[in-house]
Amino acid sequence: MKNKIIIAALALGVLFTWSCTDLEEKVLDESLNGAGQAEAISGAIAPAYGQLKSTWYHTNNFGLQLIASDEGILPYRGGTDWYDGGKYLAVHAHTTTPTNDLVTSTWNALTKNISRTLSAIEVLTPLAESGNTEAQGALYEMKALRAYLNMMTLDSWGLVFKKESSASTSEILRGQDAVTYIENELLSVADVINKDKGPGRMTQAAVWGLLSKLYLNAPVYRDPYGTPTFAAADMDKVIKYTDNIINSGKFSLSPEYFDLFDDNNNSNKEVIFSIDQRGVLADEHNRWAYWSIPGSMFPRPESINADGTDGPAITSDFYRTWVDAYGSVDPAEADSRFYKDNAKVPAHLKDLTGLSPLNDENHYYCVKAEDFEIDRGIMRGIPWAARKDANGAFYKCDGGYRIYPVKQIKGNGPDKNVGYVNLTEKVDFTKEGSMHYSGYRVSKYQFSHTSPDGNTFSSVDMIMLRYAEILMMRAEAKLRKGDTSGALADMNTVRTSRTARTPVPAALPAISLDILYREYGFEFYWEGLRRNTQIRFSHFEDKWTEKSDTDVNKRLFPIPQVAIDGASNTPGYLVQNKGY
Repeated sequence: MKNKIIIAALALGVLFTWSCTDLEEKVLDESLNGAGQAEAISGAIAPAYGQLKSTWYHTNNFGLQLIASDEGILPYRGGTDWYDGGKYLAVHAHTTTPTNDLVTSTWNALTKNISRTLSAIEVLTPLAESGNTEAQGALYEMKALRAYLNMMTLDSWGLVFKKESSASTSEILRGQDAVTYIENELLSVADVINKDKGPGRMTQAAVWGLLSKLYLNAPVYRDPYGTPTFAAADMDKVIKYTDNIINSGKFSLSPEYFDLFDDNNNSNKEVIFSIDQRGVLADEHNRWAYWSIPGSMFPRPESINADGTDGPAITSDFYRTWVDAYGSVDPAEADSRFYKDNAKVPAHLKDLTGLSPLNDENHYYCVKAEDFEIDRGIMRGIPWAARKDANGAFYKCDGGYRIYPVKQIKGNGPDKNVGYVNLTEKVDFTKEGSMHYSGYRVSKYQFSHTSPDGNTFSSVDMIMLRYAEILMMRAEAKLRKGDTSGALADMNTVRTSRTARTPVPAALPAISLDILYREYGFEFYWEGLRRNTQIRFSHFEDKWTEKSDTDVNKRLFPIPQVAIDGASNTPGYLVQNKGY
């Protein structure tokens, strides 16, 4: 754990001259401490990096990207939970309006993040110009981070904010102008930024990876409503910068897939850039671990307050891509990325015939709290975890805690307090599909063992860029150029790399755009990449679950009405996206 809290109190001008806010940011990171100029440098960059976790909250950008795709759906659970003004229903069905709160909160968090990079740049520039090498390095990081954040606004809203002074109004760029601006920002630091401060800091490898993503998506960014044309020149640049990372020899694929999402993932050699959560003591949550799992499930025997929220489930459509790929073989028996059996339920206990929570008092096994982990990956059927007694305490046994099939205690319906949580494939906006047990869940991120209560605080870093994506981007660029053998080799390198545990996915004999699109889904599910991938592969207008809209205008989200209203004193400055 870190041992020094740095407090940076900055008056931040946001993107537009008509608004400002005061910020007091508490960030725990001993790598940023110091005195004098060093203190000013660390105080400048900490708020910008610290805001990333808010930008990527499950109720901000992570949720927006997930629920808008065919990967995740969040119904009105039992008519009691997760309605939230209908924002998740609308985002999934592509009926979003400019007043949707999920869109607005993501916009606000992201633009605040950009403003913090600008504030840092303004503090760091005179120090860098005076010859302070630490300030120069930090300045390069902030420029790279600003470019990354602007790429996010370009991806979601089709625009970027160009602003070099808090005293001026941002210039709005779209299309090729936006692509060129981000490209120039990244290229300006690519050769001078640090090579080894990651993964929680911007590095040269992160910049190369962002350039690769920019060139790969540039055909969409130039014309978000048209059919993308993947020019050879763009694909050559993707190959160039992914080659730089691959040939550096600094990164490798993790043999155990789920190690990427565990407490110690900060040191995983596959991670290139991430939100560093180690030792952050203010306003941090284990959000990506608890959001999807059943609300009746208690995943940490040592943490009495840890539970799930019955949030989003994977859609049947996305689940079926796994089933269709493996045919008669259960995906759990064919691909170690799909599922990891952590609960290790003894064979003699797996048959629950004739049992219910009313008569299963002795149907448990015993385990030490620190040794218990819930299953990971895609959760189906009846999960197992700790259970509470009538007094709200976990049942104990000799040497540890009792692990039972999970009792349905949250929500409503005939099975409440009687039956088990039995996760079903069916999940939609109907009454049956919206129950608290509806939908297979995703348990990709570990419930942090460093958390004092399981849900609050976490040492599991949120991955923004990893080595597998580098190889997959190179595979895609090669494939779009006609190099099928090179593309197949890269794709299979990723697919067959998870050798720590069986079943290791078998290498595929052939590749096509459809197969590569499917493999992106298998490798990066629940990581916030699906919407972007769907648009690039021309699948965002497909129909799924409760989504039948085929309007290409929905590739971009609406600009929040409050932002347009706030800019109304400058006519024509912030123009709503098409179709809203």
